[in-house]
Amino acid sequence: MPYSHAPQLAAPEPSAGGADIRLVVTDMDGTLLDDDKRTPDGLREVLALLRERGVLFSPASGRQYATLAREFAEVADGMVFIAENGGYVVRDGEELSSDPLDPAVVARVVDAVRRLVAGGADVGAVVCGKRSAYVERADEPFLTEVGRYYLRHRVVEDVAAVEDDVVKVALFDFGPAAETTAPALAAFADTHQVVVSGEHWVDVMNRTANKGAALRRLQRELGVTPAQTVVFGDYLNDLEMLDAADWSFAMANAHPEVVRRARHLAPSNNDNGVLRTLVRLLDLPVTGL
Repeated sequence: MPYSHAPQLAAPEPSAGGADIRLVVTDMDGTLLDDDKRTPDGLREVLALLRERGVLFSPASGRQYATLAREFAEVADGMVFIAENGGYVVRDGEELSSDPLDPAVVARVVDAVRRLVAGGADVGAVVCGKRSAYVERADEPFLTEVGRYYLRHRVVEDVAAVEDDVVKVALFDFGPAAETTAPALAAFADTHQVVVSGEHWVDVMNRTANKGAALRRLQRELGVTPAQTVVFGDYLNDLEMLDAADWSFAMANAHPEVVRRARHLAPSNNDNGVLRTLVRLLDLPVTGL
């Protein structure tokens, strides 16, 4: 999501020099993808060069694993997917980590959403399980929005009664989520995370579930340090993972808090900022970026 009041700085072009970069982690929407949700030109070439150098590339997103795996289907071998805002991490179809919600909490969040709807709010819940996402609303506008991020989704009678490990409850608000849905879920913030993850999205997860926690677990498993890690992000749900990398980049279109938190600024998502930065940072032999 672009912010016209974000600092209008020329994107610096730091060089990793002799740094031993081993892991690149990037958010998807507003970061790697342009505003039309398209993957950038040159992605396949850059991924091939990273693989040759032994650098692991990892998408980190609020999207579900199935959606991410489809996006990178041709190059997914060995790739680690940090899905559901860190609640579910998968490599080659095998779970590396997850942080499921208590079913009683899921039921309480769903009940809060139903009260919002009864009060006239145009909002719907997406209960995000490991196998699928589940919704009760079946209207086309809502399902269109759900389908952008959740390839596998089912309409069910009661989303609080699904038999699946639920790692997140996402709420889509057709209005500004920070003004309506997020305040209505404030009571959950004492015990859980209530994260505004986009203009229209709010996510409820365990306190221990975020992209940063998932990244730190991955770093420990791989034996990779923050100094060997590059991270790109644009929104509030990226803050913790920016903290886990010495090479942290906010996109030029990022939320102001993300710009303040990151160590470096990359060109915007519409200017192919992730790939342009990687080419310069790692001195990759790619032309045209």
